[in-house]
Amino acid sequence: MNRIIAFSLFISLFIFSCQSGETKLEKNFYKTWSHYLGDPARTHYSSLDQINKENVGQLEVAWEYKTGDAAKNTVIQTNPLIADGMVYGVSPALKVFALDARTGEEIWSEKPLEQGGVARGLMRWTDGTDTRILVGLRQYVAAFDAKTGELVKGFGENGLLDLKKGFDRDVSEVSLEATSPGVIYKDLLIQGFLTSEGLPAVPGDIRAFDVRTGALKWTFHTIPRPGEYGYETFPENAWLYTGGANNWCGMTLDDERGIVFVPTGSAAFDFWGGDRKGDNLFANSLIALDANTGERIWHYQTVKHDIWDRDLPTPPTLVTVERDGKQIDAVAQPTKSGFVFLFNRETGEPLFPIEEKEYPPSDLYEEHTASTQPLPLKPEPFSRQRLDEGDINDFSKDKDSLLAVLRQSRSDGQFVPPSTEGTVIFPGFDGGAEWGGSGYDPNSNILYVNANEMPWVLTMLDIRGQGGKSLYDQGKKVYRNYCMICHGAELQGTQFHGNALPLIDLKSRLSPDSVHNILEKGRNTMPSFGFITEAERTAVIGFLMEDTVSVALEGVENVITLPYSHTGYIRFVDSEGYPAVKPPWGTLNAIDLNSGEIKWKVPLGEFEELTAKGIPKTGMENYGGPVVTAGGLVFIAATKDKYLRAFDKDTGEEVWRYKLPFASLATPATYEVGGKQYLVLASGGGKNTKERGDVYMAFALPDKE
Repeated sequence: MNRIIAFSLFISLFIFSCQSGETKLEKNFYKTWSHYLGDPARTHYSSLDQINKENVGQLEVAWEYKTGDAAKNTVIQTNPLIADGMVYGVSPALKVFALDARTGEEIWSEKPLEQGGVARGLMRWTDGTDTRILVGLRQYVAAFDAKTGELVKGFGENGLLDLKKGFDRDVSEVSLEATSPGVIYKDLLIQGFLTSEGLPAVPGDIRAFDVRTGALKWTFHTIPRPGEYGYETFPENAWLYTGGANNWCGMTLDDERGIVFVPTGSAAFDFWGGDRKGDNLFANSLIALDANTGERIWHYQTVKHDIWDRDLPTPPTLVTVERDGKQIDAVAQPTKSGFVFLFNRETGEPLFPIEEKEYPPSDLYEEHTASTQPLPLKPEPFSRQRLDEGDINDFSKDKDSLLAVLRQSRSDGQFVPPSTEGTVIFPGFDGGAEWGGSGYDPNSNILYVNANEMPWVLTMLDIRGQGGKSLYDQGKKVYRNYCMICHGAELQGTQFHGNALPLIDLKSRLSPDSVHNILEKGRNTMPSFGFITEAERTAVIGFLMEDTVSVALEGVENVITLPYSHTGYIRFVDSEGYPAVKPPWGTLNAIDLNSGEIKWKVPLGEFEELTAKGIPKTGMENYGGPVVTAGGLVFIAATKDKYLRAFDKDTGEEVWRYKLPFASLATPATYEVGGKQYLVLASGGGKNTKERGDVYMAFALPDKE
């Protein structure tokens, strides 16, 4: 009888736990943050509820940790990893460290490389005895002993796996950086990388390595080789010269099914594809691969023959949706263009209709655009899709000049081809969605996505037939081919790809030898340009140093082959820096994945000087993602106004905020240690802020007296 009573009690408790929306398994799993963005499914979700709607206003700083290595052009974009009572993070100068999760006291720190860069997260592997922390550091993946911080000598070469090795062509001098973590599956490290937006660029092979030794185990070619699926979507032998179609933003793992979901970016060059005619598989695609072998299970291409830099910008999120009373395991992929594509996780079948919409052809030399592009009918876009005259910012003092720019540019919504007169890209090059990713509540099937609504203007520059007799003229051509897309047509610098600094009057700040060294080796967020010839480096230094006397060098004219460059990544803003479009300029969105409807949308971020004038909260550009908790909250920073905010996840109401020392352009993490819940994030600025810092901060509720 006692056994029957006990069994009945167990069944009752199990049913109650299911009715409450979480099983015990889910509660335990979602209390940790031992994976990038919370878990292999990239849900950003925690079942911790000690911090909740009722008490979030009592949050206070529990500890701070300063890395001590911030500099003029450094960034922190790291989502910390928490396991075994330790917080693992990366500094602006790429120092990897472990802290006591209760106190923030440093346990160990190691800096294997001299240079800084970007590291958005870390990975953890354990076999129960050996536990390792792995992190991308520029062209390497480094493996550290999780307890001591010592490099694991048997991994790669003395703890560093060189990702430039193992390709079927020489990429030793081409830009490659592992800015986002890959995934760990069993004893495999599956890794992508960032490469150049122009040519030359590394082909975006997805590769799996032995996590113990670094030995290559399998490769999937995103630019297909002869005989491989999709080869006909490029010109013959394009794999020998083109690059990109890479996974720079990270991946997502269905650990139970053994499927890794890989979103890819565009093929190079971003804005002209006359040398890569065709749809260009597997660029701009969500690819489902067998994590054991690298074999393709299914794919979906979200943009054909991309010439708009419409990379898939974030790891997708594994979700479950309800259809006709049934639960379907799915994968949700947000895009820069403001859409969410939703697919059956196993088959790739779209769970909402997708239409093929026709778009106009390009008038650029040798460019052949795709005649149609796919657009999901649901969920509805979470960012506006076009900029017309009625959308121009009403309170800007420059409204007339903004209208003049709009009237002389092409602006007709998505997928209008780039042009020499200028084409409005809206949402802009930074989304829509960005690399911070989307949060997901498994109890309500709500997806939380933060979004940008900043228009940009892309102006192509025809560089065919340009020449000159001086080193300055020759160097200007080299600059336009390689440097202008980041540093701007007038050397003014841009807030893109690590905030490229102005180069105006460079000769008063740096010597020619210093510039040569930076070009050859890179510095902080700037990659190496070691792939260009010595003559090209000399020429561009001559241009930057304003050398109009020296004569041109032999061997430069034949190197530059692309017919077009562009004038840089230019935001469409007024003279005060406010976007040309009416607010909101940044939003946080709650999307019901069952119905495809947006449940709520609120501005994210605030220009306090505008609010003081009576202008409703505008929102602002944002980088970094949310954390969703069982306490009813969505935590997010991401904005340059320096605030960490908490929103009611049911209504979108802002219920708490805290002014950080620096903007946090990174995704927070939450964890429990010693029965206490903490929220931790990196505060360091970068990208769109002038101030740069080096602080990790943890928040918790005050101890009860």
